[in-house]
Amino acid sequence: MSAVSSSPPRVRAVLRAPQVSRVLLASQIGRLPLASGPLALLLFARQSLSLTAAGLLVAAYTAAMAVSAPLLARTVDRWRQPPVLWASALVSGAGFALVAAGGHRLPTAAAGAALAGLGTPPLEACLRALWPDLLAPDVVPAAYALDIAVQEVIFVAGPLTTVAAVALGGPAAGLLTAAVLQLAGTAVFAMTPAVRSWRGVRAVRHWAGPLRSHRLALMLAGVLCVGLAFGSIPVALTGYAEAAGTRSLSGWLLAAQATGALAGGLIYTRARPGGPIRLPVLAAALTAGFLPLLLTPRPVLMAVLLALSGLALPPLLTAVFLAADRLAPAGTVAEAFAWVATAFAVGSAIGSAATGPLVAAGVRWGFALAPLAALVCVTVLTVVARSGSAPARAAAA
Repeated sequence: MSAVSSSPPRVRAVLRAPQVSRVLLASQIGRLPLASGPLALLLFARQSLSLTAAGLLVAAYTAAMAVSAPLLARTVDRWRQPPVLWASALVSGAGFALVAAGGHRLPTAAAGAALAGLGTPPLEACLRALWPDLLAPDVVPAAYALDIAVQEVIFVAGPLTTVAAVALGGPAAGLLTAAVLQLAGTAVFAMTPAVRSWRGVRAVRHWAGPLRSHRLALMLAGVLCVGLAFGSIPVALTGYAEAAGTRSLSGWLLAAQATGALAGGLIYTRARPGGPIRLPVLAAALTAGFLPLLLTPRPVLMAVLLALSGLALPPLLTAVFLAADRLAPAGTVAEAFAWVATAFAVGSAIGSAATGPLVAAGVRWGFALAPLAALVCVTVLTVVARSGSAPARAAAA
């Protein structure tokens, strides 16, 4: 895949193409639970359970999502999108409903959270598989960059949606709202003509899929560290908000971080991503953004610092996805994208589970995990960048 050059004319060309605006908007709505779901689980469980237990629910949700994402993406590749999307959305909605109905018992809540994660519709992989069918080849890279940028809207609107739902209807309303929005977005996406007519490409399959590329597998370890860092933040912010005396503050602070990420993504759509060396450079910028959070200042300044900490995430993910496209063996790019999401989700689950006990020891300790994990990511991605620049398509075929 060529380097991304998302000049405004190309972005306009993407948005003016038939069906593009519909699938882009529908996928954004359907993916809102990626941001609203963990916070809804945290706020619901925190009402009657410990913060550690709340972190475990988020870990169950994200870990289950990590397990199912590559499997669902592989099924889509070999079959069709709509049946997989409909079935997964219904399963996930049932999981959220189970938590809301009986989540005051930890085993029931954990089972429901895991079910909600297992059924998360693979909208991201499905959307990116559509771009070559919907757009001319010269604007597909612009669509890819635009998708990554506007995806950050999810992490602004998601927490705010949860905060509003909880304020109006209580903690259970946050869970049910996530389920309804996910089903609605998935339904609109799945009923789009281009989605209904899409078919996977026939190819020779290997049991390891894209993971037979060693550099890609190593890069996924770095992505796991990024997920760990960001997975720790919601739990740490819940403890911070409670210490500040306003539990709902966590949603606004998460939205501030996502706003910074959105700004970083939109700025980066105008850049032309470089080679592999950009991976550790962007990871270092991410590490630098996390360090000031250890100061745990007053909420207004904390919101500013969180916005700054989010700036480097979309550029880093853009570089990761472009590298995944180069490194994945032929015919496995879509599944490679799913593995990137899985690595991030696994790291997020670890970060959520590990941060609960840290917050119990002190709010500042809760913010220590993010810069440490990001620093490990710098090391891993430096190895990836230095291990060669030749694509793995030929070597791993």
